[in-house]
Amino acid sequence: MQLKVQGVGIKLTDALKDYVNDKFKKLERKGELVTSITVTLTVDNLTHIAKADVAVAGGNLHTEAEAESMYPAIDGLIDKVDRQLVKYKEKLKQE
Repeated sequence: MQLKVQGVGIKLTDALKDYVNDKFKKLERKGELVTSITVTLTVDNLTHIAKADVAVAGGNLHTEAEAESMYPAIDGLIDKVDRQLVKYKEKLKQE
């Protein structure tokens, strides 16, 4: 699983990159399903936005999370991505 972190309008610090990497390591157990993940961190006025584009076998998933600080936005994003992957896996089993 490849993980790419990029920032738009925000300076990516090593702490932010490490935090994203640590959080997304949780998804390695679903590694057979996920090919690559691109995480984009953005600041729009006072809103911090974390977006993830997840390439899975047979398609792509897109998720966004917003918060007043970047760390809670990343936490919300990982939860949403995890739920989406569970739904996607269930959908594959039904077919």
